[in-house]
Amino acid sequence: MADRRSQKALAEFLAEAQETIDALAAQLMRLEGARAGAEPDPHLLNAVFRGAHSLKGISGMFGVERMARLAHALEDLLEDLRMGRRRLDGATLDLLHEAPELFGRMIAEEAKGGPEGTSDAAERLAGQLRGSGEAPPAAAAGSEARYALPEEVKRVLTEYEEHRLRTNAARGLALYRVRASFDLARFDQGIAELGGNLRSLGEVVSTLPASGPAAEGAIAFELLLASGSPAARVRQAAGPRAEVAEVPRVLGEATQAPATPPAGPGAPPAPAAASAPPEPEATIRSVSQAVRVDIRKLDRLMNAVGELVLLKTGLLQLAERLRAGERGVELGLELQRAGRSLDRKLDELQAGILEVRMVPLGQVFEKLARMVRKVAREVGKEVEFQVSGGEVELDKLIVEELSDPLMHLIRNAIDHAVEPPEARERSGKPRAGRISVAAVQRGNHVSISVEDDGAGVDEERVRQVAVRRGLATEAQVRELPRREALNLVFAPGVSTSPKVTSLSGRGVGLDVVKNNIAALSGIIDLHSEPGRGTRFEITLPVTLAIVRALLVTVAGRSYAIPLNGVVEIVALEPSQLRTVELREVADLRGSTVPLVRLGRFFGLADPERSVALAWPPAKQFAVVAGLAQDRVAIAVDEVGGQQDVVVKPLGRMLQATRGIAGATDLGSRRTVLVLDVAAVIEDVIRGEPRREAAGRR
Repeated sequence: MADRRSQKALAEFLAEAQETIDALAAQLMRLEGARAGAEPDPHLLNAVFRGAHSLKGISGMFGVERMARLAHALEDLLEDLRMGRRRLDGATLDLLHEAPELFGRMIAEEAKGGPEGTSDAAERLAGQLRGSGEAPPAAAAGSEARYALPEEVKRVLTEYEEHRLRTNAARGLALYRVRASFDLARFDQGIAELGGNLRSLGEVVSTLPASGPAAEGAIAFELLLASGSPAARVRQAAGPRAEVAEVPRVLGEATQAPATPPAGPGAPPAPAAASAPPEPEATIRSVSQAVRVDIRKLDRLMNAVGELVLLKTGLLQLAERLRAGERGVELGLELQRAGRSLDRKLDELQAGILEVRMVPLGQVFEKLARMVRKVAREVGKEVEFQVSGGEVELDKLIVEELSDPLMHLIRNAIDHAVEPPEARERSGKPRAGRISVAAVQRGNHVSISVEDDGAGVDEERVRQVAVRRGLATEAQVRELPRREALNLVFAPGVSTSPKVTSLSGRGVGLDVVKNNIAALSGIIDLHSEPGRGTRFEITLPVTLAIVRALLVTVAGRSYAIPLNGVVEIVALEPSQLRTVELREVADLRGSTVPLVRLGRFFGLADPERSVALAWPPAKQFAVVAGLAQDRVAIAVDEVGGQQDVVVKPLGRMLQATRGIAGATDLGSRRTVLVLDVAAVIEDVIRGEPRREAAGRR
């Protein structure tokens, strides 16, 4: 497929399809949450219907026929739901939720240009959608309530609008005709505002051009509102410029509900649950790299670029004057002013570029909600999923890389932590377990917590598994504090599950989560209480694109430490250094902080003494680095200035080196290593017992 389209067209399709699928899935979740009975929320149902219709259109336009066919089947079922020919029961909701997941796998195949492995699954789901659902009971013989609308109004109503009028009349709701005039220049905004106000009181069944004259330069519209509110409340919501009239109700002959016709020739009945081929490893990562950007942000970037062009012209003129032999204090001052202006505009441009890369975490949280629903049903558990902080923004690339670690943590919570409903009741808990995800921005970092109210981590079993896996001796594990013992669950091969399931128990998952978080210069921590639950805390930088770094020198070697991990810089005196339990620490204002000497950390052979320098130096400094609640002091000889750096990945031979995030070019062909503060902190504070044990094996 990809070879028949340009890469630009493919990228446009992927971006639009991904956005439509995400919106469709989010609307389905809200539709289920708002469902209080047999009848779905018509406003939400219409939004889902429009999403399926849009997906059918763009899929057909780009030639992805299997996606277009599935979207068509989804659209047909949604039309039956809208028209009251089908009931939104639990089985139908399950099928509806399968569609966005399958659509996501389809566009992933399109992005890779690989084989169409989802075709059979798409055909199977399309058949289930066409044959699914329970028809509502037929209308009883007798009288049916209806609204006494004028014939000229009834003639322009659609079949769906007539159905909604019959439904609302049967429910005993009042119908109001709301007439308002709008300025021609902004009538669409006026209608949207009026409709939003009225929708808080009921259902806006139809919006029609009003008959009768309107003021010069204006156009009149009439909205039909079905509501249980009194007329005075409707007039208040409509505003002083609108006219509100209640439509009388009359009794008419009842009509028999039409039998639901088959979806098409040879449409299959609802098929039995057939054994589907195994699905690929689930992921909620988006296949599109596109970011929706407010045009005002781009305008600011264009303004900054325009001013940089002017600065470039001024610098070129100064260069010409230098070549012509001009010298003097005035020329030097002009160069200095131009340099400061260039620095300010580059900062502005950098901030603007980073801003357009930012996306809200809510994009991931909505996908997690769908996954919770599916997994909980698979394992037969009841789970209440809560999210907060969806408006917190991170770099688009970090959000995408964060998606799968969050998914693994939540799947693990559902399978391991949350007890079955009966077990929860016996222990005095609600039947439904609670899993919450919360995000909070703290300066240049974002903190994300994943918490459950389940059984908690079995600390004793973790210690036993660690010994059995050879991570440490029984004596070493027994001496570990509770926090370090719990963090052993992040070691490869450690699982507390007594049995292997389709979701967990194989000893893989949390070590991968930890490595993925570390690759984002983040850190993950674990807190757990037996019987009360578990909380994972993830701390991440806001962006990895361009960072402000502190330049330091250690034994003649230069390093860059990202400033978002620097707490303070202090001068070190020999009296502040001591050794506690074989670890070197520094006493800083009454607190004991682990001391890191980079040469030893990276395993270099006597690095401090391998250079022609007086060692130890007469004066030393400590860069106190911190992430979340953890602190370490990095011993350095010299502290240089601050500089914006672009972190480049290391080569294949060095990319797995713990503690190094990458390298950066400082100009004049000078390249320095950039420290991964999160990895240094984790290895020093949490990883040392495991690292020493691993070194002895």
